Amino acid sequence: MAMAGLFRRVLPSPPAIDFASSDGKQLFREAIEDGTMEGFFKLISNFQTQSEPAYCGLATIAMVLNALSIDPGRKWKGPWRWFDESMLDCCEPLEKVKAEGISFGKVVCLAHCAGAKVEAYRTNQSNIDDFRRHVIACSTSNDCHVIASYFRGTFKQTGTGHFSPIGGYHAERDMVLILDVARFKYPPHWVPLTLLWEAMDTIDDSSGFRRGFMLISSLHRSPGLLYTLSCKHESWTKIAKYLVEDVPTLLSSKDVKDVKDVLSIVFNSLPSKFLEFIKWVAEVRRLEDGDQSLSSEEKQRLAIKEEILKQVQEIHLYKHVKDFIFDEKSCLCNETCLADIAESLCCQAAQVFEGTRSLSQNGFCCQESCAVKTNGDTPVTVVSGTVTSGMGKQQLDVLIPSSSSCVAMHPTSSDVLTALLLALPPQTWFSIKDENLSKDISGLVSIENLPTLLQEEIMHLRGQLYILKRCNNDEMEKDFGAPLF
Repeated sequence: MAMAGLFRRVLPSPPAIDFASSDGKQLFREAIEDGTMEGFFKLISNFQTQSEPAYCGLATIAMVLNALSIDPGRKWKGPWRWFDESMLDCCEPLEKVKAEGISFGKVVCLAHCAGAKVEAYRTNQSNIDDFRRHVIACSTSNDCHVIASYFRGTFKQTGTGHFSPIGGYHAERDMVLILDVARFKYPPHWVPLTLLWEAMDTIDDSSGFRRGFMLISSLHRSPGLLYTLSCKHESWTKIAKYLVEDVPTLLSSKDVKDVKDVLSIVFNSLPSKFLEFIKWVAEVRRLEDGDQSLSSEEKQRLAIKEEILKQVQEIHLYKHVKDFIFDEKSCLCNETCLADIAESLCCQAAQVFEGTRSLSQNGFCCQESCAVKTNGDTPVTVVSGTVTSGMGKQQLDVLIPSSSSCVAMHPTSSDVLTALLLALPPQTWFSIKDENLSKDISGLVSIENLPTLLQEEIMHLRGQLYILKRCNNDEMEKDFGAPLF
């Protein structure tokens, strides 16, 4: 039987120059001497080929995020936190991207959700001189990278819209190096910057907007370390809409008298699976991986998480939330005992190490024990477990951040929900009719006087929430340069 297939494409040259050709190598050497290839080395160390024909946007973002050493805060495979295309699903379902590709605005959304700093410009929002200035700035630095969204036809290449990072710049010949993530099709290649601008200055038929470029860099602060929003469950779109749009409407339509009434309105109307939307992050270690003592990096991360937890538990809003949950015997109160969550954590950890993505714990039997181990003078709460499954036995440690005032006071629904209330937009509470109550609530949720570490954690959550809401409404396509808060 005959089988149709393609093995790469011949790179149209001109206008492109193959990176591996003699001319391409000469351009590379000259650009290195001029100092305009500084960003290349981090990118090439993380160069990847898109795993699906329509995954160019996802592969490009993953490559750039890894080049910037941004911690995704979630695991890829085994114990490793690493950006992969399969993890970039917070703004568009992967199946949809696989079938249709992804728009410029949604790629901007993904970069924001991943914890990067993003400056994005369509060609009608910038000009070629500014573009050249940005390319030079990022090519002479390790701290930022340029992603181009362009039309392949301008380079006489097959295909339509494409994303790839720019790996460097040759000043004398005014050329840029495109590190094409579709390596099964075309190799990395040099193109004239003016021609790349023409390729970007085209209309994306799927959105009706012009293509463009974005500058990706690391935030000066770290992304969230203890709390994070998750869009793995399909109900996240409803939850994001509820928090940003519906809560203010509910508060304006009810006659609320005190803080308890406010919390009752917010919490008693929550969409289903709400606790799948916001999570606290525990760190897992497999004992066979080596030395059982904590590394300095693990100690530092755990100490920061514990300080954030302590700061949340010390604010007045936390007491109100905790009292409400327990007084009302709320269904939100389902993680109050460390022993109750130990088995779940151990089983999740075992699934991570086995590469299992299913949320089901069927087939895993956890014989857990909770212990407090001492690391120097600092007590560390550790869930130690032996998990048995069809793959055999695994011994695991899960490091649990604990409040310094009580070693058993691990994160619970009370502090998680407190953090989420703080992360809601400040205008959420403006619709409360009682002026005195509105003032009291505004004081409780204000982050202005919070410790810097907690402020940064809350601002990260607020940014995640706002980006998710805007992406869900396709607002990122129209105005991705709008302020996040």
